[in-house]
Amino acid sequence: AATTSYGTKYLPLSAYTAKPDGTLVPPAENSSNPEDTKFLLALGLSESKAKETLMNAELTADLKRFVEKVGGLPLDKAQANLVYDVASRYRSSAGSALHVDFLLEHLRKKTITSKAQLEAALTYLKKHSDDLSGFDAAAGIGVVVTPEAIAAAVKTVLAARKDEIAETRYRTNTGSLLGLVREQLPWADVTAVKASIDAELAAVLGPRTAADDETPAKKKAAKPAKAEPKHEAKAAAAAEEPATEMTFSGAAASFHAPGHNDETDGYLITPNTKKLLAEHLKRTGGQIRTRFPPEPNGILHIGHAKAMNFNFSFARERGGVCYLRYDDTNPEKEEKEFFEGIARDAAWLGHKPWKITYASDHFQQLYEWAIVLIKKGLAYVCHQRVDELRGYDHRAPSPYRERPIEESLALFEDMKNGLIDEGGATLRLKHEMEDGKLDPVAYRIKFFPHHRTGDKWCIYPTYDYTHCLCDSIEDITHSLCTKEFQNRRYSYYWLCNALDLYCPVQWEYSRLNMQYALVSKRKIAKLIDVGAVGGWDDPRLFTLAALRRKGYPPRAINDFCNKLGVTVSSSVIGPEVLEATIRDHLNSSANRAMAVVAPLRVVLHGFPEDKTETVSVLDMPLDPQSPRHTVPLSRVIYIDRADFQTALTKGYKRLAPGQAVGLKHAGYVISVRNVHESNGSVTELEVEWKTLTEENKPAAFIHWVSSAAGASPQTAEIRVYNQLFNHPYPDDPVKVPGGYLTDINPNSLVVHHGLVDTYAAAATVSTVLQFERVGYFCMDIDSRPGKPVYNCTVNLKEDVGKKKADA
Repeated sequence: AATTSYGTKYLPLSAYTAKPDGTLVPPAENSSNPEDTKFLLALGLSESKAKETLMNAELTADLKRFVEKVGGLPLDKAQANLVYDVASRYRSSAGSALHVDFLLEHLRKKTITSKAQLEAALTYLKKHSDDLSGFDAAAGIGVVVTPEAIAAAVKTVLAARKDEIAETRYRTNTGSLLGLVREQLPWADVTAVKASIDAELAAVLGPRTAADDETPAKKKAAKPAKAEPKHEAKAAAAAEEPATEMTFSGAAASFHAPGHNDETDGYLITPNTKKLLAEHLKRTGGQIRTRFPPEPNGILHIGHAKAMNFNFSFARERGGVCYLRYDDTNPEKEEKEFFEGIARDAAWLGHKPWKITYASDHFQQLYEWAIVLIKKGLAYVCHQRVDELRGYDHRAPSPYRERPIEESLALFEDMKNGLIDEGGATLRLKHEMEDGKLDPVAYRIKFFPHHRTGDKWCIYPTYDYTHCLCDSIEDITHSLCTKEFQNRRYSYYWLCNALDLYCPVQWEYSRLNMQYALVSKRKIAKLIDVGAVGGWDDPRLFTLAALRRKGYPPRAINDFCNKLGVTVSSSVIGPEVLEATIRDHLNSSANRAMAVVAPLRVVLHGFPEDKTETVSVLDMPLDPQSPRHTVPLSRVIYIDRADFQTALTKGYKRLAPGQAVGLKHAGYVISVRNVHESNGSVTELEVEWKTLTEENKPAAFIHWVSSAAGASPQTAEIRVYNQLFNHPYPDDPVKVPGGYLTDINPNSLVVHHGLVDTYAAAATVSTVLQFERVGYFCMDIDSRPGKPVYNCTVNLKEDVGKKKADA
């Protein structure tokens, strides 16, 4: 294989093998060794990780060699993970590459046993490749951290935070405490430190109480007493809640300081690196800079919420700034509504960009740099069509790869001037990506006007070309990306260095994957086209617009992301985890109201027909100091059909002949006098009513709705949402062979025509209320005067034992 001065590798045609059909196969595909698969599985890799590793022949070979050097199989899990880490990283880490045998010997002797030690070892070797005298001290070799030392450090940390711990008790963020202990004892076993913290908290705080498990009541600012608290004020206050901060641990807690990019493992260093970093520091003053760079060709989803929270919180917590940069390089798919939606979603979640920029701001500069790359022999104009380039990681090099520089310059100018048809040429970079893809496209022709530059350009840069260069222009210090961009990290560094530019550090973290969710813009658009959902903001989707319409508080979404933290390990989250966070927030923020989903008419026998009582109800019944609102009670009330049975059964606690119940907030106990039926269905109940006393206090209280005497209660459309798909992974071809469109749950939306009390009827759009004993509901944008519509935000958390006894 040939290698350019910039490290670009490519294979000559002679290295490929021809199949009978004429298809060229690269060397990596020429043979398949099942023994390699067995080896990787024995090493402890999952099947998917083993398959991914086998795609990299060099890595597989290194692993086999390294495992032998540390004693051969079997290895314990920690040792195996460290060997894999060394094998996958040492080639791109200049210092450690010189001392791989030295590192492996430490792994064999188990003098390096943790990720923290290995990170410290690699950092030391990068800086001091010719001097190992300080290695042992830097990597914690021979350091023994006793349980007594851990206990002493934990006591010191807890003593320094005693006031905060006394207030938050068992809600104290133990992750931050663990980080403080690790600062004192960097080589301590994390599990032992966590156990010591838990034990010391228990000793300081005493037994856990029921109050420790309750969601703390939100502190409310003093406000003048008023008979009817305004929904608008509450909604406005919720909208102004600040974004929460994300907890950083692992590598994310020890990112490089600005200007120290070269200390990051895998960072490419050139003779000009130190100079470029010094100039960068002079421009930024050492300020941390991140960016959130969405493509404006769709609506943001829950995964973007995590990305925003990470980028904005990381910068904010360290006194830095975060850009909102629109990656507007594909004018065909970009629409005004998407630009506006992205800005709206970011603001809704409480994120305030330092600057809002566009990739198109730099089109001229990007074009000029493309010319530089051509002149350096690092880019060329290619005429292979899209279908030929598709899957170009398994293709022979382009026949145009070695065309003369002057010829590529002239053709690139023709591309810019519209003299070549769309699809007739691309500009490709002479570079092999980490996943084996060869010569990524940098520019393509699109005869489509741009929303900002109009018809000035008919060539547009790709993400692979634009991303790192815009980061460099904006002096980004930490380019935080999801894991699918890991195989582009080397290309990111290569391109910046090829142009001799300041190079930020790219770091990848796991994306947020949720069951029952499709976030592909193309697939959501298809769901809309076929009528499976009503639009980008349909509450059954996981777009941020949908979650907002459903009534999810922005603070709760941020807290959900915060709880997940930032890791490099991929995981899939069930929607119930998100719903639990939403429920916790709404429990302490949503005012209570009463609604009946399936109304059953109830007449209070002997109650005057022209009488209307005013019942006072606490907005938040668990808080005696909460404001109040009033609802009417007259001779006719309505209860939920689920709260009545025609015959009393064992364990049933609600209304039935022979069993009384209380009316919540009203101070009355009712019992069945007569049951009216028609065609086998109960149509009305006539009940006796008595004032509630200690002596007649029933086992259960039910909610109800009424109106002023002679009037009718407010009718309402109540929408209850279930999962949109029948399977957790609607894209799984094994579980859903017919594709996601065949997996749509026909009961994903159930519409009820119920009744709501006067307080709920007076709510404004987007107000979230708890319908007592039912769930949390948000007034929808489809509401009209006298015709409220409510979306179910999340059900109440049900106690399983109570549910069984209540059935």
